[in-house]
Amino acid sequence: MTELILMSDPRVAAVSVRECGERLVDVRRDSALLVDERKRQDSAGAFVHLREGVLDRLLEAQAQLPRGMRLLFVEGYRPPSLQRHYFDTYAAELRADHPEWTAGQVRAAASRYVSPPEIAPHSAGAAVDLTLADEDGRELDLGTRMNATPEESAGACYTGADNIGDAARSHREVLGTALAAAGLVNYPTEWWHWSYGDRYWALLTGAAAAPYGPRELG
Repeated sequence: MTELILMSDPRVAAVSVRECGERLVDVRRDSALLVDERKRQDSAGAFVHLREGVLDRLLEAQAQLPRGMRLLFVEGYRPPSLQRHYFDTYAAELRADHPEWTAGQVRAAASRYVSPPEIAPHSAGAAVDLTLADEDGRELDLGTRMNATPEESAGACYTGADNIGDAARSHREVLGTALAAAGLVNYPTEWWHWSYGDRYWALLTGAAAAPYGPRELG
């Protein structure tokens, strides 16, 4: 059985970053990706930005999908301040629900769903939350809504969950095959989260360092 490595694992934070300086680009420009607006947080549209190399790989993955399927982009870059807000809010909910947990247990449980801010792939412009759609832009069944928590979904948000239907499992396999072939890695507690070039990617692939570190947009 493959080891489940959480974002809170000290091995992730121990990966060094050798920032390559690659720019963040708006995925809506000169791109064939479908873009969903549900995660828009500001007028600047931070969520539609990714490192150029990540976008290139998404387009490569999309070209490998079966006819009639397209990637549906939902969220890419996330400012560090927003990432901290998400993490702290979810951690507070877990702490309230489990007052007996230690700080370490809360941090580990929170990291199943939101990356600790200091190593977050989204804040490096290296991660993307996405799903599959048909030719008309309608989302396909992948077993849970995107961003379903482990508690809400009874663990069905885990990529390898067995409590989902056959169609959803097939769609997850299609999505995973295309993205992995393009060089991205999945965070196994979230079927929708894939990344390239961040610390988590470097740890899983054995890269000497991560080329993308947290940064501000602009």
